[in-house]
Amino acid sequence: MNFKDLKVPRCKNYSGYKPCKPYYNCLENGCADEAGDMGTKILIISLDALGNVLDNTPILYAIKRKYPVSTVYWMTLPNAEKILVNNPFIDKLFLWNDESRMIARNIEYDVVMNADKSLYACAFANEVNAKKKLGFLLNDDGKIVPANESAMYSYIMGIDDQKKFRENKRSGVDIIHEVFELEYKRDRYVFNFSDEEKEFIESYKKSISYDSGKIYCGFNTGCSELFPNKKMTVEQYITLITDILKNPNIFVMLLGGREDTERNNTIYNEFNAKDRKRIINTPTTEGIRRGACYMSVSDIVISGDSFGMHLAIALQKYIISWYGLSCWEEIELYDYGIKIFQKDLECSPCWKRVCPYDLECIKMIDLNLIVDTVNKFKK
Repeated sequence: MNFKDLKVPRCKNYSGYKPCKPYYNCLENGCADEAGDMGTKILIISLDALGNVLDNTPILYAIKRKYPVSTVYWMTLPNAEKILVNNPFIDKLFLWNDESRMIARNIEYDVVMNADKSLYACAFANEVNAKKKLGFLLNDDGKIVPANESAMYSYIMGIDDQKKFRENKRSGVDIIHEVFELEYKRDRYVFNFSDEEKEFIESYKKSISYDSGKIYCGFNTGCSELFPNKKMTVEQYITLITDILKNPNIFVMLLGGREDTERNNTIYNEFNAKDRKRIINTPTTEGIRRGACYMSVSDIVISGDSFGMHLAIALQKYIISWYGLSCWEEIELYDYGIKIFQKDLECSPCWKRVCPYDLECIKMIDLNLIVDTVNKFKK
């Protein structure tokens, strides 16, 4: 066989360095997998913020509706890898490193979808070889610009505070579908537990003597260190938990990541031995996947606008979410939960990392509304 005569299969399973099926030569016998047709090759670039990466996963349903026969690649930062594993829609997950970028640049895509308005994501989208580019790119002056007409609404939202903070009524999930010229059908986030994780969850329930007749109320107490004012004060959480524990049918779960360990311990230690019997201080240092396992036990999750909130949405929990500096209109709760915000507070939302007004938006959170909502919840 002459190398010039090679007819390399356009199959997802063909690598070019070993057979995809033992003792089967695809070049001589034809493709062994009729369902392996690569079809339309699509690269999604979604790097920034764990919550945003999870918030972008609903587009996968729409992509498969529009391109039923397709191969989907996803480029993301290494810390987001755990969010996207075990995802049946993603054929190849690229992690943001020199090796992955080199490989990705050498593939010719039919469509590239860049969700991020960041210089490095846009610069990479510029470099990628694709017939069609959607989302955001860099122009010749190094400025971020929309790649297509449908990205204009999202683009203007980023540079016009009036539109973003006051006029917009659309969720971020809705808007990203428009950016990528996809049909929006309010599809849910994609986050799937492995069989091992499902077994772990059941084992954990036994370890805490889980009672299916009780309501488990999870408190996601922290947030990203980038925007520290997305969380309530320790004192507010103590007040809330004190009032919620007056209901004998409720157990409280403290949830969070590594950065929330000290905070959760402080909250837990404020309660006496009797109250602690109904407070479960979950481990915070075991990573995203284990954190999701612990959160899955909760019936309700109380959270600010953080990755933990997005994870609760993915797990289809009833969510009591509150907002100060961020935009409540952009969050899609899928009609299962409530949003608490200060509608008439002129400075909110603001997206400032430092508050010049003594965190009014946090101090004004209606704690009684949260307690009443928890008490009225029914499984």
